[in-house]
Amino acid sequence: MNNWLPKSVLCLKSYTRRLFVADLLAGITVGLVALPLAMAFAIASGVPPQAGLYCAIVAGFVVSALGGSKTQIGGPTGAFVVVVFGIVAKYGLDGLFMCTLMAGVLLLILGATGLGTAVKFIPRPVVVGFTNGIAVIIASTQIKDFFGLKIEKVPGEFLGRIQTIARNFSSFSPLETGLAIVALAVIIVFMRYVKRIPGYIVALFVGTAAVVLLKLPVETIGTRFGGIPSGLPTLNIPHFHLNLLRPLISPAITVAMLGAIESLMSAVVSDRMSGDKHNPNVELVGQGIANILSPLFGGLPATGAIARTATNIRSGAKTPVSGMIHALTLLAIVVFAAPLARFIPLSVLAAILLVVSYNMGEWGEIPELLKLSRMEIATWLVTFLLTVFADLTVAVEAGMILAVLVFIKKVTQTTTVSEATEEYVREGHVHILQHKVIPAYVSIFRIHGPFLFGATDKIEEITTRLPSLPPILILRLRNMTAIDSTGLQALESLADQVHESGRELILCGAREQPSRLMHQAEFQQHIGPENMCHSIAEGLNRARAVYPEVSKRHPVGTVWGRRSADVLQESGAALPETAPIIKEIN
Repeated sequence: MNNWLPKSVLCLKSYTRRLFVADLLAGITVGLVALPLAMAFAIASGVPPQAGLYCAIVAGFVVSALGGSKTQIGGPTGAFVVVVFGIVAKYGLDGLFMCTLMAGVLLLILGATGLGTAVKFIPRPVVVGFTNGIAVIIASTQIKDFFGLKIEKVPGEFLGRIQTIARNFSSFSPLETGLAIVALAVIIVFMRYVKRIPGYIVALFVGTAAVVLLKLPVETIGTRFGGIPSGLPTLNIPHFHLNLLRPLISPAITVAMLGAIESLMSAVVSDRMSGDKHNPNVELVGQGIANILSPLFGGLPATGAIARTATNIRSGAKTPVSGMIHALTLLAIVVFAAPLARFIPLSVLAAILLVVSYNMGEWGEIPELLKLSRMEIATWLVTFLLTVFADLTVAVEAGMILAVLVFIKKVTQTTTVSEATEEYVREGHVHILQHKVIPAYVSIFRIHGPFLFGATDKIEEITTRLPSLPPILILRLRNMTAIDSTGLQALESLADQVHESGRELILCGAREQPSRLMHQAEFQQHIGPENMCHSIAEGLNRARAVYPEVSKRHPVGTVWGRRSADVLQESGAALPETAPIIKEIN
């Protein structure tokens, strides 16, 4: 039964006043951070700013109360800007609310049926491709407000938008441009040098104060939207147009899949930072309910927000209560301080969104992807270009088709027919485990079969047990027939986690295709070239050589530290022998 309980219920069983104080401070902090972001995402999506705030309030509270992650923050995100803008332009606000509600039902079904884990079947090149594309599109939508360009209507298509901006660039406002540049500089300085204080909040307050005190003639939320209404969000059932149900199916699937992907990616980030383990199906149920309720109060689609989740954890959040307080903080601002929002300059919000788009772009992934096979590079490039120049639905569909073709090719290449000669048998002796001494400080895992997207979560067999494992781990790849970029990323993450725990990771026996891809991607940088061994025999020798150094990272008070007193007599003393600690990862 606990498998279907929200994290909030599980955490409240042992809730204390100390935890509440930590959650209170974190919730207020992340609520203030969410204020400019929620409005900026709404404006960039072509809807009034209060739609973003209502989403952050309603969905933010529900995601924390009913979701499967301890510290995840839900609300509007940059990933939805492109999709929402297109839906609003084509079907209007009622169409957006219908689409969001339909997406919420789909997310609820995904979670309730246990299909939350199906999101893992979207490979790394596709995810990076559409993330890069969304970041470029968001940035392009903010150029007008950043420079204060006098453009009546900006086209929805990327090329048309860029052409219109180029034709009208001479109309830029030096005052609004200067204000945006100052806001941008403030955010960057605080992100780099004053990390404990969110730069978004400082930029928002500085920009708004400048407008009020200096009476700057710049475009603000008040001049464009008339401000935001104060008071509680009201329940308002949207008008359902039956003739829109069919055309909205495709956008609803896009919103649902995008929401599922981003929320689970954010939950993984939350797990790594907080040391928790999220429940993907419960998380999707929470996301589904949030997206059903958000449009009923005039809100945007919602998902997990990676940046706000990270801020929440860094601010000391311990349980989902912090996420609920974040929503209540925004509610208090809307109720008591809404009139002040009309002074917020749009150029400052544009500067904030430019930083957000840059941070969400995962640009550091591109050099890594370019080291991979041409087909994986093509998958990323096609997804990226179609996201920018076509639309997200087409991009993901095309990317997944290419990814499936890559998958089929890699699997078929693993099939071989060869004769078992005497030389083959003789060479195989260094790879078998029989008759080999396995030291007590070594644990051996082995991967069987293709380690491609969709199978990489099985590496959790190691990561979940990491605190109880010995100081040296050997990952045997003799029977891993193929690997792709997603599998490679999983191994890189494993290597980083192993090293962070003070342990050593040794890989051995990689076959031709995995070995070639690892070399192309410079995987050896993660564990050291000396820890890439040809066989299990070589891997065990490497473990014996490195153990004296590794043992220093494990104090005598620990299990392996106490055992090291008996084991560390490497010079001349016989190594202790134990039954092989071996686990298959199928």
